Amino acid sequence: MPQHRMTIPDLHFIIEAAEALRFAASPHLVFKLRITSSAPGTIHSIILKCQVHLDVSHRHYSEREQQHLRDLFGEPERWGETLRSLLWTHTSTLVPSFDGTVIVDLPIPCTFDFNVAATKYFAGLENGEVPVSCYFSGTMFYADDNGSLRVGQIPWDKETSYRMPIRAWRSMMDLYYPNTAWLCLDRDVFERLYGYKTLHGLPTFDQTLLRVMDASKEVAR
Repeated sequence: MPQHRMTIPDLHFIIEAAEALRFAASPHLVFKLRITSSAPGTIHSIILKCQVHLDVSHRHYSEREQQHLRDLFGEPERWGETLRSLLWTHTSTLVPSFDGTVIVDLPIPCTFDFNVAATKYFAGLENGEVPVSCYFSGTMFYADDNGSLRVGQIPWDKETSYRMPIRAWRSMMDLYYPNTAWLCLDRDVFERLYGYKTLHGLPTFDQTLLRVMDASKEVAR
């Protein structure tokens, strides 16, 4: 008696676009991710995990960008050694039931914290695209050839690449922080700055920092 051969779905991933996620509690991009199954039948759901990397060595940098990125990669003469793939983030999403193909929102959490390498990198770019690689894993629930529910793991070799326009990141940050940059300070540094602000009767931290910088210029002279 011949044995029944079960067809395990082979999934393919393509990122079609990136856009800002509006009205979220914190800054997020959304990758429009198309998932295609090579096998007939229904994929009931997928618990999808994704590791996102920035392939920083896969693009050209202008002289101004090289200057902006010195804090991250060092002097441009050493970039042959220092330019390595950067981990951007980990994310996950629940994919609903579909037959054949589906497009889902893959949320990408972002931050304006300049202690984070990815933020320094994005802020240092003037235009063009950011080479991104996504590596997938997770669990899928699908119907086999008899219609029975099966569970399978997404193999570790599933990945896709995408060239994200830097304007997608900038428009997202403009949405959450219009005309603003976010700076994280050690608490003792903040207390000293706040004390300086109060002592001199300055109404904003912008004016406080400008006063400190102007004073340092006078000392340098």
